[in-house]
Amino acid sequence: MFFSGDPSTRKKVDLGGRSSKERDRSKLIQQARVEREKRQRLRLETQSAIRIQRVFRGRRVIAAERQEIRKQFCALYGELGEKADANAFKVESKYLPQLLFYYQLEDKADLHRLAGVCQLFNRLLGSGSLPAVFGSDGSATSEKMVVLRVTKFCFICLQAVHYYREYFKEELLEPFTDWGSCHNLAGLLLQTVLVLTDNYTPWCGVVFDFLYEKKLFSLLRDLLLTVQSSSTEVHGRTTYLEQTLVSLSLRQIDRGQFSTTLKSWSFTTQILSFPLLFQKFSLLKEVFVNRGLWEFSIRQLASSLQNFIELLPVNSSVQFPSNVCLLGNLLEISISALSFQECPSELAVYFASIARCLIEDLPPPYKRIPEDLAEASDIIVDEEEPFASIMAEKALEDQLQLIYAKGEIIKSLVLLAFPNPPSLHTDQGLKVEPPSISEAEAIGEVCMFLHATLLLGRSTEVYTTLAYKTNIVMYLWSYIYRCHSANEWPIVKLQGRHSTDQYPLSDADGIVMALLIFCPVYSFMLLSIDNEEFNEQQRPLRLEDIKQLVLLLKEALWQLLWVLPSKIASANSGANAKHEISRGTFTMKYIRKMVSKSTSRLLQQLQDWNSKKQFMPPQSFYAREAMDEIFFSQVDKENSRANELLVQAPFLIPFTHRVRIYHIQLSAAKEQHNMQSLFPRRHIRVRRDRIVEDAFAALNSLQDEALEATIRIVFVNEFGVEEAGVDGGGLFKDFMESITKAAFDIQYGLFKETPDHLLYPNPASHMVHDEHLQYFEFLGKILGKAMYEGILVDIPFATFFLSKLKKNLGPNFLQDLSSLDPELYRSLLFLKRYEGDLAQLGLYFVIENNEYGEQVQVELLPGGKDLQVSNDNVLIYIHLVANYRLNVQIRKQSYHFLRGFQRLIQPKWINMFSEHELQVLISGSVEGLNLDDLQSNAKYSGGYSESHPVIQMFWETIKTLDLNLQQKFLKFVTGCSRGPLLGFKYLEPQFCIQRAAPEDASDDILDRLPTSSTCMNLLKLPPYKRKDILKDKLLYAINAEAGFDLS
Repeated sequence: MFFSGDPSTRKKVDLGGRSSKERDRSKLIQQARVEREKRQRLRLETQSAIRIQRVFRGRRVIAAERQEIRKQFCALYGELGEKADANAFKVESKYLPQLLFYYQLEDKADLHRLAGVCQLFNRLLGSGSLPAVFGSDGSATSEKMVVLRVTKFCFICLQAVHYYREYFKEELLEPFTDWGSCHNLAGLLLQTVLVLTDNYTPWCGVVFDFLYEKKLFSLLRDLLLTVQSSSTEVHGRTTYLEQTLVSLSLRQIDRGQFSTTLKSWSFTTQILSFPLLFQKFSLLKEVFVNRGLWEFSIRQLASSLQNFIELLPVNSSVQFPSNVCLLGNLLEISISALSFQECPSELAVYFASIARCLIEDLPPPYKRIPEDLAEASDIIVDEEEPFASIMAEKALEDQLQLIYAKGEIIKSLVLLAFPNPPSLHTDQGLKVEPPSISEAEAIGEVCMFLHATLLLGRSTEVYTTLAYKTNIVMYLWSYIYRCHSANEWPIVKLQGRHSTDQYPLSDADGIVMALLIFCPVYSFMLLSIDNEEFNEQQRPLRLEDIKQLVLLLKEALWQLLWVLPSKIASANSGANAKHEISRGTFTMKYIRKMVSKSTSRLLQQLQDWNSKKQFMPPQSFYAREAMDEIFFSQVDKENSRANELLVQAPFLIPFTHRVRIYHIQLSAAKEQHNMQSLFPRRHIRVRRDRIVEDAFAALNSLQDEALEATIRIVFVNEFGVEEAGVDGGGLFKDFMESITKAAFDIQYGLFKETPDHLLYPNPASHMVHDEHLQYFEFLGKILGKAMYEGILVDIPFATFFLSKLKKNLGPNFLQDLSSLDPELYRSLLFLKRYEGDLAQLGLYFVIENNEYGEQVQVELLPGGKDLQVSNDNVLIYIHLVANYRLNVQIRKQSYHFLRGFQRLIQPKWINMFSEHELQVLISGSVEGLNLDDLQSNAKYSGGYSESHPVIQMFWETIKTLDLNLQQKFLKFVTGCSRGPLLGFKYLEPQFCIQRAAPEDASDDILDRLPTSSTCMNLLKLPPYKRKDILKDKLLYAINAEAGFDLS
């Protein structure tokens, strides 16, 4: 009805659609559930209270009973048990049971009563055997009772020492003589433990197992940590604690417990991870190897590679992480363990696996990733990681560096793991058996360990040891060759908690582990071997082996850089794609990346050796697939497979293809510059007789954009008159040839030449020019400008200097010295092969410079004048001498030259070329001009044609000239004496011969000389009647060297 103003009369409606009865029902159910839970909670509280009261009453009763039994014991046997007789420990006696019942660890009076019992026990033991002391009647019940008592007695003695370890600290460190003369309390308790666990007792196994499960070695570790901070000097002496540690450690070995599963409280995890263990406990170090502790520990760790690091105890301090301590101790003891005569080869492989896992797990302060490894890895140090900001402990760091101690660990490991000398049979027709799975696994683990050692920071020492103290290069080559010949590549799965999830995408994965070490070590050897060793003695590999190696590495590299990325992308795009585990350092992606880098470096070196003295066709280094259009379509795309291959392994691509790519990149840069440039053409005047100084004054201060812009030249002759001709590009070419000829002339003083007449910076250039470094930078710009404009210049650089342009001042090595100073090179080789006592030669770590009559002595090392060259350090001396001559002496000059050069030429443009190829890029081919190529790409105008008699006479004449005259002719018509790298098809504009007079011209007109327009690559040739006249006029013109005055 109508609203009455009384809200109480309105009907209440549940918007959820429930009736009031339903609402009351749900409330009732909810209330019932709450009350039920309340009753349940009350019952649990009551039961818990009853249980607590029962336990409390029981403990109170036991405490009262314990007090009563203690009184009875003291009344019967004396306060310290001294009244007991010889039957005190027999089965029927209450002496020991009462002690075991009332003994309270926290009660110090009980500790002294326990010591009294131990004194009586050891006194009785001196007059009888151990079984006689306990007096069992031989029954099963009696035997069980004795074992139970002995076990508990032994445990409370050990427990007492552990509980009062701070109190016993000084006693534990007292010098040990023998147990019979022991008078201190801690020694007495430990003596009892050792007696009761002696291997000759009938219950030793049961007792030791009980102690082991009660975390025996965890208790011992606590004792070690307690005495660690003691100020008492114990070095060189065996203490009671060490004697106990050694004895109990050997108990497990004597009982043959090699199959014991690794636990968090095992000897291996608890004791071996103690900081600087073997430096503090010399007795343990003495027995560790020859008594079997080494083998026991290694086998235990190897059985738990997946999780042994997680089983290690909590770090004793931030400075001493347990995993680092374990690695340090293993490395320290492995020096003697791996050289132990009875050490089986499988232990060496196990050790390699364990050490690799530990190195991979090192915290940041102890892991130093070399630059070349860091570039290839995806390792990122988390700044918030617990150890990221902690400084490495010096003593622990020194312990880790023991891996490099004279190379003994690495040398012994390799000799143990690969005991049989490799046999190489590369003869065709012989069947080659592939390696076994076990050999492949050993190769994989050892190679990964050797690679892991590089993370500790001293890669040179690792490579030196592997190269000169082991036969690993020969062994790995034998393995690689056998796999390749049999066409079987075992897939090796790494073990460990960071193991990679490998799956056979390609044969490349079966070879990567071996190549991971083979390539960098062999590459390292190639840096120091000389031409005679490589070509004549053929060490370490025969040339026939190297030919096989090149083909194999080329295929592996192509697989890694081209084929495999495509397969991985396809696999990852599938629904059931397998993904690599990326935890840890050594992911499969990282390994492949490292192998591709080292393989590329080795192949590049072998190509360099081949360019010096050819042992196989240069085309053998090219990958056939790198020539197709699919490859070229991807080259200019960032992060593409083709681009990656071009960066890492350019030598797989034929030289002419790379020149094409270079020109494409150069043209793109020019086009971009032309679009953005605000700089107009720049005109400069230069005097021919002062061309270097004038050009330096006009061009050296220009910005990069101005250098890239067009530069036009006006020449002034020796009479101060501007030469005829307008620069359309030809004069600039002439300028580039003239300035390079003048500035790089050795008489100018900035450059010197090798005995082979190859140029390199003059180390004494500062004595010739005050602004010598500015001039070097300017000449770098001149060379860069020549290459930028595509002008070939005749500057024959020394190979070792070209490598600095390519490697951004990267170092040169011993074999490069032969081109700089052959006499010094031969002297260093004499020292390298000298078998006598080098100290008798009286050489020191100094070198003498003799420049322009001034002699200066330079130390190769700090204090080098007092450091004599010996057989131990002669290799260091040789490399320092070579490094000084090739790198140190010309470092400043090379740096400034490179800085100027890179103002115009980007490093990525030339890094795809070898030093020999870079010289061709600068100067063109040293081989004869291909006149047939010039003829086939020539154009004709003004009435001339290919079949015209004058043209036929011209080509016949040109082809009869020697190379020098042919080059002069080319310079006469193009401004450059070298042809384009890819042939005259790419000459811009194309070479053209134009008729310079009518066919019926008078003799006066036909008496003119041929002229040229170098900016148009145009030859203006009169229609001479006879061949001899044509030749005479042409030779006069090209030999006049009168610039544009003839035009």
